[in-house]
Amino acid sequence: MSPGPSAVPPFGRPQPARDPALRLLEEPFHARLQLQRRAPATLRHHVRRTTVRFLVLLAGDLVACGIMRSVVRVARDGSLATTSVAQWVNAVLPGGYLNGWGFAAALLVGLLVTGSYETGDHRRAPKRIFAAAALATALPLWGTIWTRGWPPVLLQYTLTVLLVWLGVMAERLAIDGLSRLVRHSGEGTAITLFVGSAEDCARVASSSAFASDSQYRAAGFVDVRTPAAPGALGWVGDLPVVVERSGAQAVVLCGTLSDAQCAEVVDVASAAGCQLLSVPRLVEVVGLDPTIVWRRGNAVIQLTEPALRWQQLLVKRAVDLTGAAIGLLVLSPVMLLVALAITLDSPGPVLFRQERIGAGGRRFRIFKFRTMQHGASDTSHRELVTRMLRGDEGGTAQVGRDGKPTFKLVDDVRVTRVGTWLRRRSLDELPQLVNVLRGEMSLVGPRPPVPYEVEQYEQWQFHRLQVRPGMTGLWQVSGRNRLSYRQMVELDLHYVREWSLWLDLSILLKTVPVVLSNSGGAQ
Repeated sequence: MSPGPSAVPPFGRPQPARDPALRLLEEPFHARLQLQRRAPATLRHHVRRTTVRFLVLLAGDLVACGIMRSVVRVARDGSLATTSVAQWVNAVLPGGYLNGWGFAAALLVGLLVTGSYETGDHRRAPKRIFAAAALATALPLWGTIWTRGWPPVLLQYTLTVLLVWLGVMAERLAIDGLSRLVRHSGEGTAITLFVGSAEDCARVASSSAFASDSQYRAAGFVDVRTPAAPGALGWVGDLPVVVERSGAQAVVLCGTLSDAQCAEVVDVASAAGCQLLSVPRLVEVVGLDPTIVWRRGNAVIQLTEPALRWQQLLVKRAVDLTGAAIGLLVLSPVMLLVALAITLDSPGPVLFRQERIGAGGRRFRIFKFRTMQHGASDTSHRELVTRMLRGDEGGTAQVGRDGKPTFKLVDDVRVTRVGTWLRRRSLDELPQLVNVLRGEMSLVGPRPPVPYEVEQYEQWQFHRLQVRPGMTGLWQVSGRNRLSYRQMVELDLHYVREWSLWLDLSILLKTVPVVLSNSGGAQ
């Protein structure tokens, strides 16, 4: 919850009272003069940080290349594998593979071209690093197509791309981990001022972008209202003095400021050589992706809702059809045994059909193995869903058999003995492979809601209906019933926004151990 106008944002120690000796500094001329004198030092600080970041990434990439080359050399020599494996590696990855500075230079070119040395999240973006690995591998292998033929080169290319991608990703994540340890001591961080209302500044300062392990260290906030809220370092008109006294190296615009206030902040930040950042409130409230588009010399922020493009949907559907067909073929003996167990355990049909809401709000019948007594009422589940939608996390959390809280009905008397066993292993979900083949569901996607759940949705929750629901998803591999309803929906929206084929594959791979261990599942 955002603090009220009188709340004090958590920016550290309070600012001491103004020193009479600094009255001269409060005059606009002298304040601006002091800022301009300090600007070169601030600019040198930013240049030094940028240079150090680039050199650390460069050194890490070179080390990763050396490690990958050593791994291949050891595999080829057969010291860590059998002779047959070593012979196969020599055939697929001949001598000269990842050879010395040649491949390292190609990788550096690929990383530069794809922008993997830029600031922010770009340096560890899996898509960018994969593109860099693909480009780097293509450069030295192009000539070998004409001497070895394309089949062995294609195999070598694929293995190289995957090895380099995994190696560089691991290296970048390791560097990020080390950087967070360094930043905890305050080293390498920029002293940061937040400008806006008390509520907006507290919201932005507490976000993950400016967390304690980020490259920004909060010094306080400057209020855009008069009188300034308690805890503020001053009003926006005092910004030159506040920047000088705090030694700020970065200024963040939070929420909505007037044109005059924006001009004042930009002017002061520019004079002081401070890095200037902006976090518009509109983007966070609406939950859209911002993109700057230039229209006749004017910058316009285009807000697009998270949705999959047609190319992504085509790839996703192809994976769904292939995976569902293989799954039904391989798991058909298991499904026959489950059907037999249900028939012997309790009277009623083998399959349970229930109306769910799919993509675009379309209704469909979901197939599951029956785990409850035939004809059991859903009143208790309706009441639980209603309370979860109203945000009653304390009242809906129950204690599972392991003593941990779970957002699910515990010891439900409607569940049969076989049903309990099926739920713990998620085997009751297997018939949904038929829903996937029919195009009503996907292998990976948001959890399919029931109609009485959707009837109580708030506006922002409808975004999860933009894609087909899935048999598994981020919610299932991130805690399942250990998570509150709101956390589940937020994970679904994150999935819609960040979808990629790699994300689907990673979720599918994580689903297997989660199901086998019943992590966060039925008790």
